[in-house]
Amino acid sequence: MLRRFFDAAREALRRYFVAGVLFFAPIGVTIWAIVSIIRWLDNLVLPRLLRVVVPGDYSPPSIPFLGTIFTLLLIVLIGFIARHLLGGEVIRFWERLMRRVPVASNIYAAVKQLLEAIFADSSHTRFNRVVLVEYPRKGLYAVAFSTGPARGIVQEKTPTNVVNCFLPTTPNPTSGFYLLVPEDQLIDVDLTVEDAFKLIMSAGLVTPGRPAPGEESALPAMPAPETPSGA
Repeated sequence: MLRRFFDAAREALRRYFVAGVLFFAPIGVTIWAIVSIIRWLDNLVLPRLLRVVVPGDYSPPSIPFLGTIFTLLLIVLIGFIARHLLGGEVIRFWERLMRRVPVASNIYAAVKQLLEAIFADSSHTRFNRVVLVEYPRKGLYAVAFSTGPARGIVQEKTPTNVVNCFLPTTPNPTSGFYLLVPEDQLIDVDLTVEDAFKLIMSAGLVTPGRPAPGEESALPAMPAPETPSGA
């Protein structure tokens, strides 16, 4: 009797602990990420600029969000200058100069292409389709994202029309493989990009349309209604 009581208490404690983790962890990680980004932006430009402008041993006041607002306004100002005041020749000259610098040229090109893919308005540069591809061998399937048909030399060198696909890794979807897959070998999946990322990051534990693991067992089960005798 006593053992059953301790077993039930331990199981209930485990359920409530899992429920607490599932509730608190996403909120805690989100708050931590936002606070970290704000602190980084606060100390990115303004404190360094004040130390250069104000001579002597000067320590700028620590006012929350002031450095973040200043950094964001500075980025907007630089964007306005680059778009309206600097001509296309100046920007192209800067890009040609960066391409001639060893190591820096590769970093510059990679970062620029990544940011253009994130912020571009064109649907050709976004993850616009969730698909299944046979990878790493025939008979095995992996979730991938299509960014549209391939163009240029890679399309000309392939015997059939191929599609640009990004195959992310688990649990870190920021790394992965770039694949050129024939269109007729893609299997469309009725998932949003967000749901597909959840599926990949959880290694299949969080399936769209189903509760996250632990949500069903996090709360104590309700007792089944008693069946009247003689029914």
